[in-house]
Amino acid sequence: MSKEILIIDDNVDIRNIINDLIIEAGYKTRLAANYNQALHEIDKKLPDVAIIDVKLDKGDNDGLELLSHIKKKNEDIPVIIITGHANVEMAIKALKTGAFEFIEKPFNQERLLNFVNRAVENITLKDKNKEFENKLFYSYELIGNSNNIKDIKEKIDKISISESRILINGPTGSGKELIARKIHKESQRQKSPFIVLNGALLNIEKYELELFGEEKHDGSISYGALEKSTGGILLIDEVSEIPLETQSKILRVLIDQKFKRINGNHDIKVDVRIICSSSKDIKDEIEAGNFREDLYHRLNVFEINIEPLKNRVSDIPFLVEYFSTKISSSYNLKKLNINTNDNYLLNYEWPGNVRELRNLIERIAILLPDSSDKISNIIKESLKTPDISNIPSENSLSVPLKEARENFEKEYLTTQLKKFNGNISKTADFIGMERSALHRKLKGLGIKELN
Repeated sequence: MSKEILIIDDNVDIRNIINDLIIEAGYKTRLAANYNQALHEIDKKLPDVAIIDVKLDKGDNDGLELLSHIKKKNEDIPVIIITGHANVEMAIKALKTGAFEFIEKPFNQERLLNFVNRAVENITLKDKNKEFENKLFYSYELIGNSNNIKDIKEKIDKISISESRILINGPTGSGKELIARKIHKESQRQKSPFIVLNGALLNIEKYELELFGEEKHDGSISYGALEKSTGGILLIDEVSEIPLETQSKILRVLIDQKFKRINGNHDIKVDVRIICSSSKDIKDEIEAGNFREDLYHRLNVFEINIEPLKNRVSDIPFLVEYFSTKISSSYNLKKLNINTNDNYLLNYEWPGNVRELRNLIERIAILLPDSSDKISNIIKESLKTPDISNIPSENSLSVPLKEARENFEKEYLTTQLKKFNGNISKTADFIGMERSALHRKLKGLGIKELN
């Protein structure tokens, strides 16, 4: 698809010269003859590239105000500034504001076209990178065979087609954003924006600015997450971090379905589906007076709870296999041969959850080990877990043989049960025992069977 260039210049002759030059090069164009026309064209639809005269009809350097306006809406859009009143100070200001190039009048047409071609290449490359990143994220699946993951997949299928608000609970790195993106992908809003607002990373003073946007005294507008996600889905990550004062304003937005930008006088209608996530127990935050109970009930129409990876050990082999294949492919490597039943992987606590496991697989891919022993050594070093197969514990050396054997059997069977998600038949088959004999063994060792 041909890229679209917005040409903004108050001189009709120059505007037409640039227009003919750009069309002849195979691009589409839109034209604006003054500041207000330009503002209308920008707000109606952002161009792929903009060419802006510094001095229009509103005042000195009003073209730079338009440059700033475009950059606030999308900082990736290349803007070429042209002027007949150039000086070093103006050039520096334009480049600091984010101008792609700066050219003086009278300009060389070939030079201007070269700038345009480079700008188009720049935005095309950025678009492709974003598309690749989105496809990569969207290509990730919710992997696992645990009851928790099965339950989440069923919920996603049911609630994706609705417009109800959703609260996703789970520890950091467990996959909360992935769940939200899967809901977006399967929803009727899949072709509209998916915007993430991370409450944990925002400065308290900037929270409302990032959420609602701002109308500045110079007439320019800074758009917030609510407007950026119009028609789509807004994920408020770590919603428990929202200041109490802002919580009351969000509650009002949910009730009235409208809001005002900071310093704004006009209501903006809301057409956004909101999904929230939290690594904290919001009920505890309510008890502590840190979160509004009425807002919690508004946000928590449907609830999804994802457990830490250490509680769903049966998912680890599936995740290792999945990430090994995925990451090997992305690095153009032969598939990593990682033992999915490695005890170091199964017995590790995984404080960073699935994200930590994925990072480990990526580290292995980058280091390019050429043997299973080297892979095993990377895992041991990364997880900093003692070699449980070769180093007897102090306790095991100071107890009678019978007790040591019982301790080993208890640890071994507990690990195997977790690996098979509590399935007695699969566990018995794997370890070579009759199902009834395994039941008796578990009872004798005082091991509770997993539900």
